[in-house]
Amino acid sequence: MTTGKVYLVGAGPGDPKLITIRGLEALQRSEVVVFDRLAGPQLLNHARPDAERIYVGKLPDRHTMKQEEINQLLVNLALQGKTVIRLKGGDPTVFGRVGEEADLLRQNGIDFEIVPGITSAISVPAYAGIPVTHRDYASSFSVITGHESPDKLDLSIHWDKVTNATGTLVFLMGVAKIGYISEQLVKHGRSPSTPVALVQWGTRAEQRTLVGTLEDIEAKVREANFKPPAVIIVGDVVRQRETLAWVEKKPLFGQRVLVTRARSQASELVAMLDDQGAETYEFPVIETRLPDSPEGVQAIQRALEVADSFDWVILTSVNGVDYFFRWLDREAVDIRRFHSAKFAAVGPKTAEALAHRGIRADLLPESYQAEGLLDRLNGLVKPGQKALLPRGDLARELLPKALKEHGVEAVEIDVYETALAAPRDMWLAEMLASKEIHVITFTSSSTVVNLLEALKQIGIADPVAALNGIDIVCIGPVTAKTAEQHGLRVAVMPQHATIDGMVTALVEHRRNKRGD
Repeated sequence: MTTGKVYLVGAGPGDPKLITIRGLEALQRSEVVVFDRLAGPQLLNHARPDAERIYVGKLPDRHTMKQEEINQLLVNLALQGKTVIRLKGGDPTVFGRVGEEADLLRQNGIDFEIVPGITSAISVPAYAGIPVTHRDYASSFSVITGHESPDKLDLSIHWDKVTNATGTLVFLMGVAKIGYISEQLVKHGRSPSTPVALVQWGTRAEQRTLVGTLEDIEAKVREANFKPPAVIIVGDVVRQRETLAWVEKKPLFGQRVLVTRARSQASELVAMLDDQGAETYEFPVIETRLPDSPEGVQAIQRALEVADSFDWVILTSVNGVDYFFRWLDREAVDIRRFHSAKFAAVGPKTAEALAHRGIRADLLPESYQAEGLLDRLNGLVKPGQKALLPRGDLARELLPKALKEHGVEAVEIDVYETALAAPRDMWLAEMLASKEIHVITFTSSSTVVNLLEALKQIGIADPVAALNGIDIVCIGPVTAKTAEQHGLRVAVMPQHATIDGMVTALVEHRRNKRGD
């Protein structure tokens, strides 16, 4: 059997977008993912669907696996011929024990690659508005472990040399020892008034910053009940936070948003939320696919065979556009066969999807839902005309029913099916229980229904109760009605049923909640 390969990869400090391109490539090609809790859980979405996931992370009160066991696990997996990624928080070479893992791989003749990551020593201060160097304050910095007992710290740290060796001192994992660290720095020459900052869960939604001096920081930590994990920054660069703090100023900072939309469609929403400072947690509960029932396929084929007989093609979603054109391609139907038809789109995104295919919508309503489309069609459609409605299998009957009442022959074809997705997720139930999800976005009624079902599948007996207290954001009144019928309280609904409208309305809601 051919021996496999192991990638020893730094995942960055927590924000999943801070992984390197090389690290992401390794993740996408690996058959097995061995990961820590401090590696952003959403990174696992980028793993191969068939990849085995093995959690070896450590918590303060327990170790899932001893380091020696992790080392041997990597060897065993590689000897089975598998491509393995060891995903570690931060940079694997900065207190990440990568040397021990790599050395055992070398001893067993296993090919490995160390992929650097963005260390929390520089990224976490940066997210708090603290550059570790500055021309006026510090031309150098040191990175020091603080995760030892005082006697071990004294053995590993030469306080007389470290204290004034560089302008900035960065301690990793030292919250519990902050009093002793401060005492030693003052004892060896740092002024008691030297600024100190502690940044907890940097780059994550829980990011929290505490600022003091060497003289008072221990008392402030106790008073604030400040807990690990946190990075400690000592030096005059901390003063820069007063003017450079940037991430906390974003309107959705501190909000973790559960995105339920299909992953193929979620990118726009995720990008907009990210721009506003939210941390997104993707949990796609729907997936769309081509229908494969003989009856459904035949209905589509019959409609496309008489393409030139239609007076209208009415599209009510971006999915409808995408799958309609997939069927045209599959059945080798030229779009020019619809030369007699006008095209109607339910909203700007649907119209944009049409425009990308060279078709300008002839009709676009002011209200982006079926009711608004009907209002615009009134007076334009005439008895005896024929309309094609390429839709999903869960589309409402309002539009075809109203068209038929106007004497229009409405031909409905289900160009795609919506199914319940079953995301592989080991954290969401725990995060809901600990109130780590602050907002949930719903972009259709099916996302509401499917989320509740998916939560049951991951072991949550009462999904509605589990979502109590979370801000529910619905794209429009139909989706909001579905949510309310299932016992959810809708907090945000935009004036216009668009992704941009959802995000804008959520930002306004958060500002009102904070009293801005």
